[in-house]
Order: sequence, then C-alpha cells, then structure tokens
Amino acid sequence: MTARPILDDRIHPDDRFDAIKLARGTVRRVTVNVAESPLGWLHARGRISDAQLAAGERLRSDYERGGLAARVTMRWDAPPTGTKRSGARASDAAIGRIDARDRFHRALDAAGPGLSDICWRVICAGEAMPDAERTMGWPARSGRVVLTIALDRLARFYGTG
Repeated sequence: MTARPILDDRIHPDDRFDAIKLARGTVRRVTVNVAESPLGWLHARGRISDAQLAAGERLRSDYERGGLAARVTMRWDAPPTGTKRSGARASDAAIGRIDARDRFHRALDAAGPGLSDICWRVICAGEAMPDAERTMGWPARSGRVVLTIALDRLARFYGTG
C-alpha cells in the first residue's frame, strides 16, 4: 500500500515565513517524501490503526472516483457537444461516478458535523495536519485526536473496523 518514495529537499515549515532566516540564508532544510499522504505518514508512525488507514483510503478513493476534486485544466474526456455517447462503458462509468459521490457524501455524514472538515482537508486535499489545525483555528496537536475520532466513524461506515 506504500508508494515508492519521492524525496524532495524543502525549507523547514517553521522557517518558511521567517524573513530574517530567509534573508540570512540560515533556514533549516528537511527531506520529505512527497509521495506519502498525511494518512500514510500517521500510519507509518503508529498514530492510526490499519482499520483507520483503510477507511481514510476508501474515502479518498470515493472522492477521486466521484470526480469531486477541482479541475485545473480542460476536461479532455468529455464527449463533444452534439454527439451521443452510447454503450455500456459510458453508462457504467457515469453510474460508478454517481455511486462514488453518493458514498463520499454519506461517509462524511456518518463522520458527523465538525469532523467532516478535518476529513476533507487531511484525507482528500492532502493538507498537512499542522496546516489544517492552523486553518481551522485549533490548538497545535489537537487535529490528530479529532481525525482519529473521524476515522473511527468512517471505519464503522465502510465496515473496515
């Protein structure tokens, strides 16, 4: 389930906005695996269980299959205007996409109010936990506790835990 590591050298998150360190060139640098998701990172360090990881991956899969991510380019797979696309393949793809969207929304409903935000930010958008905590106005290191509660509810919904 782990992807091949893709390592990148980056400025340490604490030094990213430190103007003095940036000007002096004394910023700390860290090597990160950009192929690793925030959930994968938590799982690799024993912070979430296998069932929680599986539930999070199912949610992310439904998010991607449902085509719910924002598009940044033109949709090349869309049928040309005025042309009919028929056959089992096109309709099966559309039904699969609708099912994935429905499952995604039901899963977030199962997570409950207040927990769906952290699910979307960390699992679907791939936002780092400290960034999600900061954006949501939460204290440092509180997001993981909230995320584990949400992942337990998702595991119950998906039947992985």
